[in-house]
Amino acid sequence: MSIYSHELQSINGKQQSMEQYKGKVLIVVNTASKCGFTPQYADLQKLYEQYKDQGLEILGFPSNQFGEQEPGANSDVQSFCQLNYGVTFPLFEKTDVRDETAHPLFKQLTEDAPFQGFDTSNPSGKMLNAFLSEKLPHYLEGNSVKWNFTKFLIDREGNVVKRFESTDEPADMKANIEQLL
Repeated sequence: MSIYSHELQSINGKQQSMEQYKGKVLIVVNTASKCGFTPQYADLQKLYEQYKDQGLEILGFPSNQFGEQEPGANSDVQSFCQLNYGVTFPLFEKTDVRDETAHPLFKQLTEDAPFQGFDTSNPSGKMLNAFLSEKLPHYLEGNSVKWNFTKFLIDREGNVVKRFESTDEPADMKANIEQLL
Protein backbone atom coordinates (compact mmCIF):
# COMPACT_ATOMS: atom_id res chain seq x y z
CA MET A 1 0.00 0.00 0.00
CA SER A 2 1.26 3.44 -0.87
CA ILE A 3 1.68 5.93 1.94
CA TYR A 4 -0.32 8.33 -0.23
CA SER A 5 -3.47 6.18 -0.09
CA HIS A 6 -4.20 7.13 3.54
CA GLU A 7 -7.05 9.47 4.42
CA LEU A 8 -6.61 11.91 7.30
CA GLN A 9 -8.66 14.36 9.33
CA SER A 10 -7.07 17.76 9.91
CA ILE A 11 -7.19 19.20 13.40
CA ASN A 12 -10.10 21.34 12.11
CA GLY A 13 -12.01 18.23 11.02
CA LYS A 14 -11.41 18.55 7.27
CA GLN A 15 -10.92 15.31 5.35
CA GLN A 16 -7.52 15.20 3.62
CA SER A 17 -5.50 12.70 1.65
CA MET A 18 -1.81 11.98 2.02
CA GLU A 19 -1.83 12.30 -1.78
CA GLN A 20 -1.52 16.08 -1.37
CA TYR A 21 1.99 15.56 0.04
CA LYS A 22 3.25 13.56 -2.94
CA GLY A 23 6.65 14.84 -4.04
CA LYS A 24 7.45 16.34 -0.61
CA VAL A 25 9.92 15.16 2.00
CA LEU A 26 7.83 14.39 5.08
CA ILE A 27 8.31 14.10 8.80
CA VAL A 28 5.34 12.36 10.40
CA VAL A 29 5.38 12.73 14.19
CA ASN A 30 3.02 11.81 17.01
CA THR A 31 2.83 14.61 19.55
CA ALA A 32 1.48 15.54 22.99
CA SER A 33 1.14 18.80 24.89
CA LYS A 34 1.97 17.57 28.39
CA CYS A 35 5.02 15.39 27.77
CA GLY A 36 8.66 15.81 28.72
CA PHE A 37 9.40 15.81 24.98
CA THR A 38 6.85 18.56 24.20
CA PRO A 39 9.61 21.20 23.75
CA GLN A 40 10.49 19.32 20.54
CA TYR A 41 7.62 21.29 18.96
CA ALA A 42 9.95 24.32 18.91
CA ASP A 43 12.73 22.47 17.08
CA LEU A 44 10.28 20.84 14.66
CA GLN A 45 8.98 24.31 13.84
CA LYS A 46 12.57 25.50 13.24
CA LEU A 47 13.15 22.61 10.83
CA TYR A 48 9.89 23.44 9.08
CA GLU A 49 10.81 27.10 8.67
CA GLN A 50 14.32 26.25 7.47
CA TYR A 51 13.33 23.63 4.88
CA LYS A 52 9.68 24.13 3.88
CA ASP A 53 10.61 26.19 0.80
CA GLN A 54 12.80 23.28 -0.33
CA GLY A 55 9.93 20.81 -0.05
CA LEU A 56 9.75 19.66 3.60
CA GLU A 57 6.39 19.12 5.27
CA ILE A 58 5.96 18.17 8.91
CA LEU A 59 2.71 16.43 9.84
CA GLY A 60 1.84 16.41 13.55
CA PHE A 61 -0.54 13.83 15.00
CA PRO A 62 -1.50 14.50 18.62
CA SER A 63 -2.10 11.31 20.59
CA ASN A 64 -3.40 10.66 24.08
CA GLN A 65 -2.12 7.07 24.23
CA PHE A 66 0.98 7.71 26.33
CA GLY A 67 0.21 8.64 29.92
CA GLU A 68 -2.84 10.62 28.77
CA GLN A 69 -0.50 13.51 27.94
CA GLU A 70 -2.82 14.96 25.29
CA PRO A 71 -6.12 15.26 27.19
CA GLY A 72 -7.58 18.36 25.52
CA ALA A 73 -9.89 18.71 22.55
CA ASN A 74 -8.42 19.24 19.07
CA SER A 75 -9.03 22.99 19.36
CA ASP A 76 -7.11 23.07 22.67
CA VAL A 77 -4.20 21.24 21.06
CA GLN A 78 -4.10 23.66 18.13
CA SER A 79 -4.19 26.71 20.40
CA PHE A 80 -1.50 25.28 22.68
CA CYS A 81 0.84 24.58 19.75
CA GLN A 82 0.35 27.99 18.16
CA LEU A 83 0.58 30.01 21.37
CA ASN A 84 3.47 28.18 23.03
CA TYR A 85 5.58 27.06 20.07
CA GLY A 86 4.39 29.09 17.07
CA VAL A 87 3.55 25.87 15.20
CA THR A 88 2.53 26.51 11.60
CA PHE A 89 3.05 23.01 10.17
CA PRO A 90 -0.10 20.91 9.64
CA LEU A 91 -1.68 19.25 12.65
CA PHE A 92 -4.26 16.48 12.51
CA GLU A 93 -6.98 15.30 14.83
CA LYS A 94 -6.03 13.32 17.91
CA THR A 95 -5.01 9.92 16.63
CA ASP A 96 -4.22 6.49 18.02
CA VAL A 97 -0.72 5.54 16.88
CA ARG A 98 -0.22 2.11 18.47
CA ASP A 99 -2.03 -1.15 19.24
CA GLU A 100 -5.15 -2.40 17.48
CA THR A 101 -6.72 1.05 17.21
CA ALA A 102 -3.69 2.64 15.51
CA HIS A 103 -4.45 4.69 12.43
CA PRO A 104 -3.52 2.71 9.27
CA LEU A 105 -0.86 5.32 8.46
CA PHE A 106 0.99 4.54 11.70
CA LYS A 107 0.56 0.81 11.20
CA GLN A 108 2.30 1.21 7.84
CA LEU A 109 5.01 3.52 9.18
CA THR A 110 5.95 1.13 11.99
CA GLU A 111 5.95 -1.80 9.58
CA ASP A 112 8.18 0.05 7.12
CA ALA A 113 10.52 1.39 9.85
CA PRO A 114 10.82 -1.18 12.65
CA PHE A 115 11.81 -0.24 16.19
CA GLN A 116 15.60 -0.47 16.56
CA GLY A 117 15.73 0.30 20.30
CA PHE A 118 16.58 3.47 22.16
CA ASP A 119 20.06 4.94 22.21
CA THR A 120 20.85 4.15 25.85
CA SER A 121 24.14 6.06 25.66
CA ASN A 122 21.85 9.12 25.57
CA PRO A 123 20.52 9.98 29.10
CA SER A 124 16.93 10.47 27.89
CA GLY A 125 17.10 7.21 25.90
CA LYS A 126 18.36 5.38 28.96
CA MET A 127 15.64 6.95 31.12
CA LEU A 128 12.77 6.22 28.71
CA ASN A 129 13.96 2.64 28.18
CA ALA A 130 14.15 2.10 31.96
CA PHE A 131 10.72 3.66 32.52
CA LEU A 132 9.05 1.52 29.86
CA SER A 133 10.89 -1.62 30.99
CA GLU A 134 9.63 -1.13 34.53
CA LYS A 135 6.14 0.37 34.05
CA LEU A 136 4.99 -0.65 30.55
CA PRO A 137 7.17 -3.54 29.34
CA HIS A 138 4.66 -4.52 26.66
CA TYR A 139 5.30 -1.15 24.98
CA LEU A 140 8.82 -2.34 24.14
CA GLU A 141 7.53 -5.38 22.27
CA GLY A 142 7.16 -5.27 18.50
CA ASN A 143 7.59 -2.28 16.21
CA SER A 144 4.78 -0.01 17.36
CA VAL A 145 5.32 3.59 18.42
CA LYS A 146 6.84 3.55 21.91
CA TRP A 147 6.12 7.11 23.14
CA ASN A 148 5.27 10.67 22.08
CA PHE A 149 7.42 12.40 19.47
CA THR A 150 8.41 9.36 17.44
CA LYS A 151 9.40 10.80 14.07
CA PHE A 152 9.30 9.10 10.65
CA LEU A 153 11.27 10.61 7.76
CA ILE A 154 9.76 9.91 4.32
CA ASP A 155 11.32 10.65 0.92
CA ARG A 156 9.65 12.37 -2.04
CA GLU A 157 8.47 9.00 -3.42
CA GLY A 158 6.69 8.05 -0.19
CA ASN A 159 9.31 5.63 1.16
CA VAL A 160 10.00 5.61 4.89
CA VAL A 161 13.72 6.35 5.08
CA LYS A 162 14.33 6.45 8.81
CA ARG A 163 12.62 6.31 12.18
CA PHE A 164 13.72 8.63 14.96
CA GLU A 165 12.58 7.77 18.48
CA SER A 166 11.20 10.19 21.07
CA THR A 167 14.64 10.66 22.54
CA ASP A 168 16.13 11.75 19.20
CA GLU A 169 16.18 15.53 18.91
CA PRO A 170 14.68 17.07 15.75
CA ALA A 171 17.98 18.86 15.04
CA ASP A 172 19.63 15.42 14.78
CA MET A 173 17.54 14.83 11.66
CA LYS A 174 19.07 17.67 9.62
CA ALA A 175 21.67 15.65 7.70
CA ASN A 176 19.07 13.04 6.75
CA ILE A 177 16.59 15.72 5.67
CA GLU A 178 19.19 17.54 3.58
CA GLN A 179 20.08 14.33 1.74
CA LEU A 180 16.44 14.02 0.63
CA LEU A 181 15.77 17.63 -0.37
